[in-house]
Amino acid sequence: MKNYVMRAVAANKNLRVFLAVTTGMVEDARKIHQTTPVVTAALGRTITATAMMGVMLKGDRDKLSVQIKGDGPVKQILVVANAHGAVKGYVANPYVELPLREDGKLDVGGAVGRNGKMVVIKDLGLKEPYIGQSDLVSGEIAQDFTSYFAYSEQQPSAVALGVLVDCDYSVKAAGGFIIQVLPDAEEEVIAKLEEKLNNLPSVTNIMETVKDGEEMLSRILEGFDFEILDQKEVKLTCDCSVEKLEKALISVGEKDLKEMIEEDGQAELTCHFCNQKYHFDQEHLLRLLKQAK
Repeated sequence: MKNYVMRAVAANKNLRVFLAVTTGMVEDARKIHQTTPVVTAALGRTITATAMMGVMLKGDRDKLSVQIKGDGPVKQILVVANAHGAVKGYVANPYVELPLREDGKLDVGGAVGRNGKMVVIKDLGLKEPYIGQSDLVSGEIAQDFTSYFAYSEQQPSAVALGVLVDCDYSVKAAGGFIIQVLPDAEEEVIAKLEEKLNNLPSVTNIMETVKDGEEMLSRILEGFDFEILDQKEVKLTCDCSVEKLEKALISVGEKDLKEMIEEDGQAELTCHFCNQKYHFDQEHLLRLLKQAK
């Protein structure tokens, strides 16, 4: 299934819009991490928003990471994206089970926690990365991204995210949008947008009734003129490798490497993002020990 982010402008270029269709990649993440439905929703929403933020990056080598640490049982969500549409994500506790909310929806806020931080780190090729953070406001993810944009980037934004989990726990639909008000936007446009958003169905409700992202965009921006600027494919992919894991082992230091060799005679490391296992036998560890010295 194709996953993509559309970039558009609307209301005589008073609004900047990003729309994501991520059903396939969220389902891939669910399979990799064996998440429960509520964690699938939490991780999927974060993957969707981070994918859109990745498309916002301008430089070829730019990348960003979004870390959500709340006081709920999920503990931590970490998603990384780059300007080319590559996204990877992981969750500290994928096995959280919670009762449904009173309205029958998954209790994402209860799983993530309503007290904590969202931290965004952008590597833009400068000497130091940009680090922005904001307090969680609900743990429901979309509201937390809205708060981050407002307080950390001073960018008024409306963020809506949705993950619809089917009866067999697979992902039936996932996607979302970010609408940003550009400087000097007319008050009339802002008021019309607020009214539109207040009456808009949920993202997953819209996705169930449209055939593609363009039709979804038409539903969301009904009453506004808009122009689609481009569409970029996004995919869940991991860039882990033997070389990266070798560097990680060397970084633990000579003393700890010696202990691994003497006590275990081997090491097995697992990538958090894709669950790929890497085995290092004694001979391999001895070579790394030489490099560590």
